[in-house]
Amino acid sequence: MPKVVLSQRDASGYDDVLGSLYHFPKQYLPAAQAAVGDACVFYEPRRGERGRASGRQAYWAAATIRSVFPDQDRPEHFYLELADFLPFDAPVPFRRADGSYWEAKLSRGDGQVSKGAMGVSIRRIPDDEFTLICTSGFSNSLISDEGAANTAWGVEEIQQEFERPIVEQITSRRFRDRVFAQQVRGAYDSRCAITGLRIINGGGRAEMEAAHIRPVAENGPDTVRNGLALSRTVHWMFDRGLISLDDDYRLLKAKGRIPEGVDRLFDPSGYAQVPEAALARPSASFLRWHRENCFKG
Repeated sequence: MPKVVLSQRDASGYDDVLGSLYHFPKQYLPAAQAAVGDACVFYEPRRGERGRASGRQAYWAAATIRSVFPDQDRPEHFYLELADFLPFDAPVPFRRADGSYWEAKLSRGDGQVSKGAMGVSIRRIPDDEFTLICTSGFSNSLISDEGAANTAWGVEEIQQEFERPIVEQITSRRFRDRVFAQQVRGAYDSRCAITGLRIINGGGRAEMEAAHIRPVAENGPDTVRNGLALSRTVHWMFDRGLISLDDDYRLLKAKGRIPEGVDRLFDPSGYAQVPEAALARPSASFLRWHRENCFKG
């Protein structure tokens, strides 16, 4: 089963669901079907909405492909069902520091990019190239895993020895929980979104927990847009549906269910404090899921 690169741009017109579904036309069906059961890496092209050069031109997440199924409402279109979706610690530029390409097929031979190859929205990628992209994307998390990274993953010639561990690593719950927590805490500067408090313990560690808005058990992805940095008490209340957020991040409270005195901890503005970066703010779709399936208001 070959791995693939999935090209995804903002406001593309396709019916993607972040971390869950990838929408595509029939021309890419053979490559998509061949990749079922294997892994993929996401690439954001430079050209974005209306052809504007607003994209990051970088690889930014990895996932596994669970299945392919037809779009019942749009002929000649299909969906990839995704699992284990996890954004990188930081986007990986499509060129390496030395000017070469992570994907050898993108090179025209004269050092310039092949626009034809780059324009293929679902393209196959060799295992060693996939592994090196993921290793670069998760470099901070891999280094912090048990205190040291497996340096063998950076050596292309021993692909068969290191290709499988990187896939096992990014699909393990322990690794994913740590990456998710690091990314959420970083996006919120280790500050509780609901109280605005940033509490540091005696060891210099922030006492903030990374909460999933839509739980993993309910197919919620490990992306910062499905996360909130919350203090332990607020996290408990959020998970039990005593509080929620509307699409404008206004705090919603379940009437008669808030423990006495706890609401004094909430930010007096009545709104959650969310990251300035739009790509790090809670997604409206995940907030809606929480309100409809968890909130007791």
